[in-house]
Amino acid sequence: MKSFLAGLTLVASALAGSRTSAPSGCITVASSGGDFTSIQKAVNSLSTSSSTAQCIFIGAGTYKEQVLISSRKAQLTIYGYTADTSSYSGNKVTITSSKSQADGLSNDETATLRVKAANFKLYNVNVNNGYGKGSQAVALSAYADSGYYGCSFTGFQDTVLAQSGYQLYSHSLIQGATDFIFGQQAAAWFESCDIRVLAASIGYVTASGRSSSSSSSYYVFNNCNVAAASGNSVSAGAYYLGRPWGAYARVAFQNSALSSVINSAGWHVWNSGDERTSNVAFGEYKNSGDGAKGTRASFSKTLSSAVSISSILGSSYSSAGYYDNSYM
Repeated sequence: MKSFLAGLTLVASALAGSRTSAPSGCITVASSGGDFTSIQKAVNSLSTSSSTAQCIFIGAGTYKEQVLISSRKAQLTIYGYTADTSSYSGNKVTITSSKSQADGLSNDETATLRVKAANFKLYNVNVNNGYGKGSQAVALSAYADSGYYGCSFTGFQDTVLAQSGYQLYSHSLIQGATDFIFGQQAAAWFESCDIRVLAASIGYVTASGRSSSSSSSYYVFNNCNVAAASGNSVSAGAYYLGRPWGAYARVAFQNSALSSVINSAGWHVWNSGDERTSNVAFGEYKNSGDGAKGTRASFSKTLSSAVSISSILGSSYSSAGYYDNSYM
């Protein structure tokens, strides 16, 4: 027991603290006094062919821009100014835009932050798409192995596009209303995240687009908390944990707290007349709260054991460049 408690202490101390100045070797972005005033200009200044690790530190402020992290050989890490590295609550950096498919763009092209670089890591940055209701409008579009720590991602419809690669979201906030965590090929693990829903008559947390039984795509939410977003009045049962965008959709919620915003059925068909439920894998294990109660949809199941992180991120996940054990 003593060794277990000591381990917890080490993790807590690794997470605790602030980051108010640039880590060694980082170029800086700030409204004044930094190497750059634009995040995109800072990213563009870095070599895409060098294999030497790269990092950017962003000073406190709101940056109104879209940012593309293009493919590169080096592992890139971006840090945001924060008073508390352990979660998103002390974040002082926000990247925001308001592009949507109404602008004639693809889902990816609407995103405020677009990640194409393998082993990318993001710490303590808020990413927002402020378009609101009416069209798909992505905050984060992730097309690569990547990790997100103490971040917040906010939007309304299609907030986070977890599209491909291995992805890890830890101690972060993800907020929206319609299919706001979605994608087709990614294997994504959500650890100790706050999932927050906005006022809506009906909503869906996930929309897995997994299209075949051979696809490794899987979204797993472990030790997460699902509830109404601050300042939002959400009727009991208005939300579902997911619906199948793809015919082989696969999502699990485990060891998570589900508030009354989650409907007793838990899961929803894609649309009436286009159900797409024959081959889905929607599962739950040891969830708690009012939203974990009730008779679940017939096409979902109670898992006999928790899904392991290694089955999602691979057996060597702990040595992956995007993985940070101190947040787990």
